[in-house]
Amino acid sequence: MRIDVVTIFPELIENYTSASILKKAQEKNLVKIKVHNLRWFTLDRHQTVDDYPFGGGPGMVLKPEPIYRAVNFIRSYTRSVPRIILPSPQGKVFHQKKAQELAKERHLLFICGRYQGIDERVLDLLQCEEISIGDYVLSGGELPTLVIIEAVVRLIPGVLGDGESIEYDSFTDGLLGPPQFTRPRVFQNLSVPQVLLSGNHQLIAKWRYEKALEKTKKVRPELLNLVKKEKE
Repeated sequence: MRIDVVTIFPELIENYTSASILKKAQEKNLVKIKVHNLRWFTLDRHQTVDDYPFGGGPGMVLKPEPIYRAVNFIRSYTRSVPRIILPSPQGKVFHQKKAQELAKERHLLFICGRYQGIDERVLDLLQCEEISIGDYVLSGGELPTLVIIEAVVRLIPGVLGDGESIEYDSFTDGLLGPPQFTRPRVFQNLSVPQVLLSGNHQLIAKWRYEKALEKTKKVRPELLNLVKKEKE
């Protein structure tokens, strides 16, 4: 998979993607992540990327020209048609199934907004897909972009060392993940559930499912309705 990111703060993306799982995924050549500074695509000596909004109001808006040039440049040298994503509180809320869907793509291109957003005409011209990571506002699209990238990349076969790591993730089957334990067996007079020490994989799988179901009912009962609808 190829991932391109357009931002005015490239160091935010580069620092995170050069560590941990994302670093290993790139070292294995399972994903290629390229960051582009939006200021590279300006034509004035001040590298202006924003301007005042028409109609008045506080804040600034990212200009359409640099974004349009950046995307066309990426399209020209990659020779592919990327799926263009704009992280935005106005988009549909991101979830695990969307991550699974995006993990099947060959090329993703993220545009990181700033200030009051980007010129609406860019959304129409580039057919951007707006995705939200929650009903709150951040200063820019860099953090949401990193959230989406990590959620997607870890689903690419071969990225995680242990295939079962994904199997027990929350939301993989629509439920929250089961409780997890490690050594020592007893900590502060609290013991690891005996079933996990039994070696009986069938019993362990049953216990994990029951605990996941129990926690989902208690914490996120609305998820059970979604699972039910999908099965119908």
